[in-house]
Amino acid sequence: MKTKTLLITLFSFLILNAFASPKVKTGIEVLRENGFEILQGKRVGLITNPTGVDSQLKSTVDILSEASGMKLVALYGPEHGVRGDVYAGDKIETTTDKQTGIPVYSLYGKTRKANAEMLKGVDVLVYDIQDIGCRSYTYISTMGLAMEAAAENNIEFVVLDRPNPVGGLKVEGNLAEDKFLSFVSQFKIPYIYGLTCGELAKLLNNENMLKKSCKLTVVPMKGWKRNMTFDQTGLPWVLTSPHVPQATSAYYYAASGILGEFSFMSIGVGYTLPFQLFAKDSIDASALSKRLNDLQLPGVLFRPIFLKPFYAVGQGKNYSGVQFYLTDYKKARLTEIQFYVMQEMASLYPGKKCFGSETEKRYDMFDKVCGSDQIRLLMSQNMKVDDMLTYWRKDEAAFQQLSKKYYLYK
Repeated sequence: MKTKTLLITLFSFLILNAFASPKVKTGIEVLRENGFEILQGKRVGLITNPTGVDSQLKSTVDILSEASGMKLVALYGPEHGVRGDVYAGDKIETTTDKQTGIPVYSLYGKTRKANAEMLKGVDVLVYDIQDIGCRSYTYISTMGLAMEAAAENNIEFVVLDRPNPVGGLKVEGNLAEDKFLSFVSQFKIPYIYGLTCGELAKLLNNENMLKKSCKLTVVPMKGWKRNMTFDQTGLPWVLTSPHVPQATSAYYYAASGILGEFSFMSIGVGYTLPFQLFAKDSIDASALSKRLNDLQLPGVLFRPIFLKPFYAVGQGKNYSGVQFYLTDYKKARLTEIQFYVMQEMASLYPGKKCFGSETEKRYDMFDKVCGSDQIRLLMSQNMKVDDMLTYWRKDEAAFQQLSKKYYLYK
């Protein structure tokens, strides 16, 4: 009886321990585990936001400010700020962190690239921000510009690595072209690039994608694998921006965010399902849902939905459309879902094409997010996805092959 009780107790302990301990250690936890060795004796500037936490949700700001043998002397805030108290799109002013008394410099205001004055007295810049694996999400732009600033001011640059919630195997979209490089397409990489921020930093630094290469160190994670979903890491998800509240939001952002550059349809921002639907006034939701399901797109299903957005596109109006479900995100061609919605909308409602007088003022931003004007120009001829699909996919295989040189994980 005692043996049976002991076995049950041991089994229960193992089960509880498995759930209590994350399978993955992020860069900040590995850095701490190693006694902050690479930062010893140095004055540190930290680029972070609320996503920079350990598995117990302790902020990297607080971890580094309490660490011995080094000194945290400056903080740098991307879009939404270091503590997350800035709304999307709002410019951030230089201020002081109330909890530590450390100066906070804005990297999302008049200055998006740290200048010499902002970096004065800093020996090493440390970057710790959770990204979502999409080119248009501006944190990687902040990282790349900070790497250039570090190089120009002879400062070391350290990336504390984190998981890519879209995984490390999916690559979608053409490379951004010279004419369309911007803060939402800062580098010549695909829309979904299949790398962690540490791996991406290595690629940018070594493939002449920066104005000047920096002295780069990446602190890798422990336990992460390329085929992992975020929930398999055991790590807590801190929303990366107000409309990305869950790790799975990264999939939906990739699937609808490009179309969202237009005010042509609601994509759920302003409702309870951000990036998870496509809706407009006076749409036959059942007909649109049927047409999209009839396409038999891999890994995705659609259903009719009716809603009244609380804010943003369609605020206070009765909208109808489709909600989409990712039944197998690994098989789904995420970015192409929105293009098929555009195609079927044009077929059902020729007077409501997404390219027209209603959206013309946003063509420039649409092209920047796509990294080219060819997606719009090719598709707008007949409103058929097939007309632009070859162009959209043309760089994927070559980029994935190039990326393998910089893989830190299997």
